[in-house]
Amino acid sequence: MLLALLTRNGVNAAGKRFPIASLTVKRAFSRSMSTPLLLSPSQLQQLLLSESPTDSATKQISILDSSWFMPNSPRKANEEFQEKRIPGAQFLDLDEVSSPHDLGLKHMIPSERHFTDVCEEFGIDPTSHVILYDTHGVFSSPRALFMFRAFGHEKSSVLDGGLPRWEAEGFPIEAKPPVRARKSVYPTPVFDKGMIRSYDQMVSNSFTDLHSDSAVELVVDARSRGRFLGTESEPRAGLSSGHIPHSFSLPFTAFLQTRTIPNSSVQYSTFLSLPELRNALVSHVGDHAEAVIQGKRPITTSCGSGMTAGVLWLGLKLLGVQNVALYDESWTGYASRASSKIEKAAN
Repeated sequence: MLLALLTRNGVNAAGKRFPIASLTVKRAFSRSMSTPLLLSPSQLQQLLLSESPTDSATKQISILDSSWFMPNSPRKANEEFQEKRIPGAQFLDLDEVSSPHDLGLKHMIPSERHFTDVCEEFGIDPTSHVILYDTHGVFSSPRALFMFRAFGHEKSSVLDGGLPRWEAEGFPIEAKPPVRARKSVYPTPVFDKGMIRSYDQMVSNSFTDLHSDSAVELVVDARSRGRFLGTESEPRAGLSSGHIPHSFSLPFTAFLQTRTIPNSSVQYSTFLSLPELRNALVSHVGDHAEAVIQGKRPITTSCGSGMTAGVLWLGLKLLGVQNVALYDESWTGYASRASSKIEKAAN
């Protein structure tokens, strides 16, 4: 069932690794080596078909629609979920499952207790395989995966291509009212603080030189190149564009490919292959790419509000990068502070 994904991620049928291009690509699985980061629709369908119907007290597979749209978008994620979803899916509102912030920032990582409560309401227990998808294909679901992995729920995956690919490949869609899950018991987890960077950490890192210290973190920004350079305005009114000093532009779209559903104008995104991901990283950060992949330099992802930074995080994890964190506040938090130094020139 997982042979295609294993091959794509640099593992042959015997379970042995093979090199991809000139860079050493490490494992593309979680630390548990048992749950893939990405699943195709056919792989998800196989999991659903193999799920035992006899143990109703344990939800073996929990599917969550984690779609999210920009505040200025006319689309409403929850309304679309009510109209159409993968059968049995529940809706994960990333703005609701979050912690309050002094600057009013949205979808900040939730508290351990809040995460626990949400898992219990969804009927998720520590053995559940959580499948996350969105209606773009790949957009907000990696951020949801980041949250589950940060709380130690390693048995979690993203549906590559999301709902549009699932539907395009002929798998069933549910339109009837969603059924509320049976509440579960989820022990309060311990949040991995090393996966998140704070404002103070980002400021401190921005004063250091990548070339003089291997411990300095490489910061990659998932926003568009224009917003990074300050030539395009930010979607949030009154917020300056530009970038954190010494950071690199790596638009999240560089890790994705756009597909079109045959005989329609509907498009969706999926992740690139591993060689293509590696090439995208090299083209944007140059010689630093090999040090990052080999674990010789830590890396932190950022974006506008901490959402698409998850796409870069997942792409790096697929490449086997272990030492990767996410700046939760991202550019909105950084640029909202008058004391922040903002650059608008290319690296």
